[in-house]
Amino acid sequence: MIDMNEMMKKAQELSETMKQQQEELAKQIISVSVGGEMVKMTFNGKQEAISIEIDPEVVDADDIETLQDLILSAVNEGLRQSQQNMQNSLGQQIGKMTGGLDLSSILNPKS
Repeated sequence: MIDMNEMMKKAQELSETMKQQQEELAKQIISVSVGGEMVKMTFNGKQEAISIEIDPEVVDADDIETLQDLILSAVNEGLRQSQQNMQNSLGQQIGKMTGGLDLSSILNPKS
């Protein structure tokens, strides 16, 4: 028979663990650079851009497209790394809950 009190206790523990994990992720800093470090960006674990540095050499009024492409590349790379960190963290938590059962195909489905 299912012990509802035990089940509620486990759910509460899981909720607390996930909350702590989110707080830890939010503290992470992710730094990326693109274009031979012409554009550097820093993100926090909440997937927010917190800084950007642009090398003055890449700023050319006649070639704005290159600068735009570099900025987009930096943003996308920062978001990709942040999302990967979240997936890894979630995978660790699920691994603990499932006793190490490999659910990687569910967490990281191939597109």
